[in-house]
Amino acid sequence: MRQSPLKVTSEIGRLRSVLLHRPGREIENLTPDLMSRLLFDDIPYLEVARQEHDAFAKILTDKGVEVLYLENLIAEAIVDDEIKKNFVDEFLSEAGIPGKGTRDNLRDFFLSLDPRSMVDWMMSGVRRSELKGKGDHPLSLADRLDSHNLFAVDPLPNLYFTRDPFATIGTGITLNHMRTETRNRETLFAKYIFEYHPRFKDCAIPFWFDRDEKTSLEGGDELILSPEVLAIGVSQRTDAASVETFANRILREDESFKTVLAFNIPKKRAFMHLDTVFTMVDRDKFTIHPEIEGPLQVFSITRGAKGLEIEEMTATLEEILKSTLGLDDVTLIRCAGGDPIDAPREQWNDGSNTLAIAPGEVVVYSRNHSTNRLLQEYGIVTHTMPSSELSRGRGGPRCMSMPLVRDEL
Repeated sequence: MRQSPLKVTSEIGRLRSVLLHRPGREIENLTPDLMSRLLFDDIPYLEVARQEHDAFAKILTDKGVEVLYLENLIAEAIVDDEIKKNFVDEFLSEAGIPGKGTRDNLRDFFLSLDPRSMVDWMMSGVRRSELKGKGDHPLSLADRLDSHNLFAVDPLPNLYFTRDPFATIGTGITLNHMRTETRNRETLFAKYIFEYHPRFKDCAIPFWFDRDEKTSLEGGDELILSPEVLAIGVSQRTDAASVETFANRILREDESFKTVLAFNIPKKRAFMHLDTVFTMVDRDKFTIHPEIEGPLQVFSITRGAKGLEIEEMTATLEEILKSTLGLDDVTLIRCAGGDPIDAPREQWNDGSNTLAIAPGEVVVYSRNHSTNRLLQEYGIVTHTMPSSELSRGRGGPRCMSMPLVRDEL
């Protein structure tokens, strides 16, 4: 068994390797009628979204970061015919397709393609009109009753938010169970990458959470504040029970992590994950959306002699962070300075969602100029990226990236 190629023990250690997904045709398969089911509020313009995403990737590569793409890794993981068949069968079994004829025709179509083309079709979704002539399996009554659905299999437009389906923590991962059926298929890509890709297979990669769990956990709620302290959001997308399951597995003697801070945040769309309202930008500096400070509850979870010990922390957030991280002082940089108009506007476009590429150096959306100016005033180096289209998916630079390797602090 080889050593794990993963290593992330902080939010801010110099970023060495990261996973992205360049938006594809799945974005053009969004329609107004599908937006609610597929968790979008608007439809990005794909050509411009790709230009913006390429600018994001260039910021990272210019800083020496290895950029890996989800679509390439999964294609490389399923070159073996038997693995490819298993992947297709599992994908279709979770796609919510009511008719057997449609499923069988999709299976034949997918298996006729080379791995990379097949992955592109799986991600983009298959329009019912595109499946005509791709298989000769008879259609059942269920198939015919579903014929009003324009898609034989739905697109996966949330894939460019690579933060959520799994999260690198220490030398392992949480392979997540997503809140919605729409997004849970996304975790299959990570499952097959870590099991079969040459870079990861036969490696000692612990799984702190698995996609077969009954409760939800999403990567946007998982933050690594230090090699000893983790923060997990209890949010619109992550259940309290999942936090306990995760804590039970990672708080053990042979791991550096000693404390999990559970952040109970308001369950609303604008605050869907912890990282939409709170991120770490330097050793003692954090962005925060001021609206969560009042209702925020924080619980400390540690390993005791008889199991997990859970204690509500009643101090201010600054005091909690100082005590748990061993800091003399903490600076909370409020989104747009807490202005009652600018803060909610910039929060809607992920003003608090930063990706640290080194201590005190972050990638941000250019549109959040008030928050960006504040970050700069506090000495944070900001790399701004265009975001008119990517932001329509309600996620920022942290949401669109999954670090695989960071330097230790």
